[in-house]
Order: sequence, then structure tokens, then C-alpha cells
Amino acid sequence: MDGATPARVAGLDWASRLHVVCVLDPDGHVRARFQVPHTGKDLRGLSRRLAKLAVGRVAIERPDGPVVQALLDAGFQVVVIPSRQVKHLRTRYGSAGNKDDRFDAYVLADALRTDGHRLVPLRPDSPETAGLRAVSRARKQLVQARVALANELRANLEVAFPGAVSLFAEVDSPIALRFLGRFPAAERAAWLTQARLGGFLCRVGYCGRTTTTELYRRLVDAPDGLGGAEGEARAAVTASLVATLRAVRAQIQELDGEIVERLAAHADGHIFTGLPRSGRVRAAALLAEIGDCRQRFPDPTSLECLSGAAPSTRQSGKHTTVTFRYACDKKLRQAVMDFAGDSRHANPWAAHVYNQARARGHRHPHAVRILARAWLRVIWRCWQDGTAYDPARHGAYQRLIAQAG
Repeated sequence: MDGATPARVAGLDWASRLHVVCVLDPDGHVRARFQVPHTGKDLRGLSRRLAKLAVGRVAIERPDGPVVQALLDAGFQVVVIPSRQVKHLRTRYGSAGNKDDRFDAYVLADALRTDGHRLVPLRPDSPETAGLRAVSRARKQLVQARVALANELRANLEVAFPGAVSLFAEVDSPIALRFLGRFPAAERAAWLTQARLGGFLCRVGYCGRTTTTELYRRLVDAPDGLGGAEGEARAAVTASLVATLRAVRAQIQELDGEIVERLAAHADGHIFTGLPRSGRVRAAALLAEIGDCRQRFPDPTSLECLSGAAPSTRQSGKHTTVTFRYACDKKLRQAVMDFAGDSRHANPWAAHVYNQARARGHRHPHAVRILARAWLRVIWRCWQDGTAYDPARHGAYQRLIAQAG
């Protein structure tokens, strides 16, 4: 592969059970086509077969998984071409744009052959970052599941037990779940008096943020719930949702502890935990999505574009349009926007950037993107230097403080 003859390229159409591979000569002729079952033995055989065919680079649609890891371990350069781009690349060879695994493998290989100089080889993050990313994303999915379950519970209670919907601040808070576990239906809650409610709250260790008198008033002033057979059925639904929410909340707490432990042991953890309002979970999400491979983002602009913080400019003739950047890493964008939106409450410079954007007439989401883009320049510098954020070294922050003083 290092001789005078250019190495061949391969395209691999990934699937859950059977992968399709197409190998092209430097002049574009098909050298080989074959299928590879998704087993450890066959993946090792894939690497050996590609090596015998003098393949140097492999194009694939996803950046992770056993196939990618096997190729990287074997020393191949792996180039990721997202599915959205492959969909558009099909039109280079015909107007129909039909989906076919063999054809997609060819499209991947040919795109790598003709445009490989424009494509950057995959540079994987360290195993520590990959592990943190897996835990962080799993927690996020569990939080989404918790929100969906809480909405289901709220919708059920609005019909069956309206008094419990707004009894506490959140319908899925620990105290609310304890209450619904004891009183899942309006008929059972009818047994409560103010004294009995106070005794229950004392037994479960309620913080007392809202008085027992107020909580009891909310119960008796609410519309009547369902009784009879339907009420019993709705109570069973409530009990099921409560049990599921308890389990999900417990697993979220387990992942919170896992994130804290992994973040503390990560070499780049201090860079992100030093950011204002980053905490641990938010800092872990930023680190997990940005990664620790510095070569992936050689300048701040590349990070801004991939995160969707930089706008997209389109120009045709005399017409120029600056629009929202839809094509980006959605998980990275969510992590960055979540941090930027909350940072303005703890950092005067961030609040100033946000307020200026709002004063120019931008809506809240746009102002947060402007702030996120400004933060990414700071984060990129800290990330490249391996240093934590220090307001004393932040020039814009110091100039703002000096003007205010």
C-alpha cells in the first residue's frame, strides 16, 4: 500500500447482519464485490481480504461500531460519509436515486476515490471519552423517557385524579410519587383529612416548602376524580406509571454517579467543569460531544460550524441569505446550547453578549446561538491549551468588568 502504485479504495455499506463491500482501482474499475456477515471471525477476515487487495482507505456511513473498530485496528484509514450525503451522491450516477446496498457501497468507494482529498480520515477519541459519551448519552435518553412517562402520568391524572396533578411542583417529583404510590385514585385520597395528610407528609419526610393547609386546599378544591370500575382501572395505570418512573429516576441517579466518577478521572475534565454553570452532567455532555482529539477541530470555526452555532450563508447572483444551519451534529448542538443558555445567569460577559443580541431584535434561541458561538471560541482555546477557563485571562470579560467599574 506504500508503493508507487496508488492504493485501492473500498466502500462499505453497513448493516446489522450483512455488510456489502465494493473495492475500486484508482482508475474507477471495480476490483471486487463481496458480502461480509456481522461476526467477529468474518470482520477479521474482512481486514485480511482488504489488505490482500491493497486497499488503503475505506468509506463508511457511520463513525463507530465493531466494523469501524476492526478496520481501525487493522491500520486502514476510515473516512465517514454521512447517509445524507450518500443520498445526494446517488444522483451523480442517475436521476432515480434508488436505494441499493451494492450500489451504495460503490457510491461510497467512488466518492472516496474522486474526492478523497477533501475528506478527513476518522480520528477516534480515547476510550475514556468514548465511555463518558456512552454514559452521558444513555442518561440523556433516560431523562427523555422520564419526561415522556411524566406526561403520560399527568394526562392520566387529569382525568382520573385532578387533585394530584398540581398538588406538588412536579408530578414526577419524589414526594409526588410517594403520594401517588399511597393514594393512586381519588376515592382512596378521599379518606384524607388535613391531619391525616400532615401525618403522611411527616412520615415520608416532606421538606415542608408548601404548608399542609395549602396542599389540603388544593386537594379539596380540585374537580372530582373518577370512581367505580374506570376509576380502579385508572388507578392501576397510575400505579404502573409511578413504579416505572421510580425505576427510571433511580437509574438516572446511578448514571449521574457514573458520570461524576468518569469525569473526575478524565484528563480533560477540568477544562469543562471550570465553565460557569457547567456542573458535572453538563460538563460531561460537552466533553463527550466535543471529544479529546484536537486534530478534529483545527480552528474555532470548524467547531462552530459542526455544532450549528455558526449561521449558513447562501449566495446566488446578487442575492445573499444568512440562515439557520440545519446540517450539523445535533447532539453537539444540544450540549453547547444547553450550556450557553444557562451560562448567562452566572457570567457577566455571557449575559452582556446575550442581552446585546436581544437588544438587536433577535429572539431567545437566536441570541443563545450567538452566545454559544462566542463561548465556543473561548472553549476551543482552553481545549487546545489544556487549561481550565479563568475569567482573569478572558480579555472580553475583563474589559467588560473594567467598563462597569
